[in-house]
Amino acid sequence: MKKLLTVLCMTLISLLVNAQEIILPLWEGIPPLQKDMGLEEKAVEEGIIRIENVQIPQIEVFLPSKQMRTGQAVVIFPGGGYHILAYDWEGRDFAKWLNTQGIVGIVVKYRLPDSKSLTDAKEVPLLDAQRAVRLVRHHAEEWKIDPARVGVLGFSAGGHLASTVSTQYAQEVDRQKDAVDALSARPDFSILAYPVISFRDASAHSGSRKNLIGENASQELIDRFSSELNVTAETPPTFLVHAQDDGGVPIQNSLLYYDALNANKVPASLHIYPKGGHGFGFGLGKGPVSGWRDVLLDWMVDLK
Repeated sequence: MKKLLTVLCMTLISLLVNAQEIILPLWEGIPPLQKDMGLEEKAVEEGIIRIENVQIPQIEVFLPSKQMRTGQAVVIFPGGGYHILAYDWEGRDFAKWLNTQGIVGIVVKYRLPDSKSLTDAKEVPLLDAQRAVRLVRHHAEEWKIDPARVGVLGFSAGGHLASTVSTQYAQEVDRQKDAVDALSARPDFSILAYPVISFRDASAHSGSRKNLIGENASQELIDRFSSELNVTAETPPTFLVHAQDDGGVPIQNSLLYYDALNANKVPASLHIYPKGGHGFGFGLGKGPVSGWRDVLLDWMVDLK
């Protein structure tokens, strides 16, 4: 028995030692669409870590042990209404859980559009999201990732960003480019948890819309950032999860996106639970919704 316990302990220690964490800036020097104003990022821990006023966008990479790696990677966009990032609850915690499944988890600390240092705020989150996907592919060989198995995951407003990069991955802004830009920003799959999708009518999450495109946005801008209107046959396969009693972001957001995916014959899996509210994360202690991660894993295994 002692020998068995020793072997088990050594195995666990080996797995922990082999798991790695890497932090990389998205951009070299001052990021595009930003001016140096000497502003500082703010992080507040009140039960969860909330990050505001991001000035140096980055990815935090969580690598599973070498023995467990599947080749899949998930780029994670925490939510927070485009005002803050719920960085651990909808970021690090999920990346670490993905590691237990042999999946590389990458948390994106993306810039938020209410920062005064940005020169074209509405374009910045998408620009950072595209860069994150490309940067993961740039390091695919080093991190033992299959570059054709890189997906995105977004929660709430992070779900809006994930759906935006899934539908506008080829969108460009005028900026200096480098070797990373030669890689595709199209995700291979998309996971959207209680996502903001539409900026139109009653479905809109007013806080996210105001923070990203302003109170008096034109109809053209509203439509451009309503992801259900931008789905094509090239949009990646998508998994959606939402709670029917979500009082923050109505389930109509997921329904609209699912209908658009279906109309364009894009493989889609929609899961609506009667209870869970908004921001349920792992769903622990919230009844049946706590099982959504198991359903997600089955879906990820079946991806072609």
